[in-house]
Amino acid sequence: MIERGLSDGIVTLRLAHGKASALDLELCNALQREIEAAAESDGIRAVVLTGTGSIFSAGVDLPRLVSGGRKYVLDFVEALDAMLRALFLFPKPAVVAANGHAIAGGAIIAFACDYRLMSGGRIGVPEALVGVPFPPLALEVVRFAIPRQHLQSMLYLARTIEAPEAKAMGIIDEVVAPDHLLRHAEVMARQLADIRPGAFRLTKRQVREPFLRDAAEIASVSADEIDSLWADPATHAHIKEYLAKTIGKR
Repeated sequence: MIERGLSDGIVTLRLAHGKASALDLELCNALQREIEAAAESDGIRAVVLTGTGSIFSAGVDLPRLVSGGRKYVLDFVEALDAMLRALFLFPKPAVVAANGHAIAGGAIIAFACDYRLMSGGRIGVPEALVGVPFPPLALEVVRFAIPRQHLQSMLYLARTIEAPEAKAMGIIDEVVAPDHLLRHAEVMARQLADIRPGAFRLTKRQVREPFLRDAAEIASVSADEIDSLWADPATHAHIKEYLAKTIGKR
């Protein structure tokens, strides 16, 4: 599910969960555990996140979502929030080496990192097409990462864009050839890890704190409505239509 490697204080976490590392309850829980363990370990200076094959992560496992029942849906939304919170608040450097498509939840994982590399593929947040609302923290991570002038078009038009365009828009930092992706990610992780840890941790928290406050405020007034929409049979019917149109699944 997650392959783990450690070298010179840099832990590499490779998503290896099916063909597309789609996010389900188990993967979110596993990634949260790995991130929290890395945060607590004195021997780990930084994290590199990558994937397997030509896909970093295709986002939420939608077939599992619509077949799992209401309890699964609510447990999943809670686990997704907890995983993103652990990553967004990770007190050490986090570098993403997206080896291909990073879609929806996969994009949001990339957005939560401190430095973003892609070797190719598409990135974006097509939740509007899927028909589900953003959980509060997930939306704030998107708002944190996408420059303001591009935010509404990316959200409302559900755009996914190729890696070079994402770099031009400031959504990712570099496009790197596949053969050099992981090596360059480790170089950037070490460069960030060389910053005095206390200064890095505090600066990162200061940059991200306003988005955390906004997420908490949104959750205080809309969390129940968001949960209801995720579990609504009408939402699941729309997701099934989306799946039938995009990948032929019903």
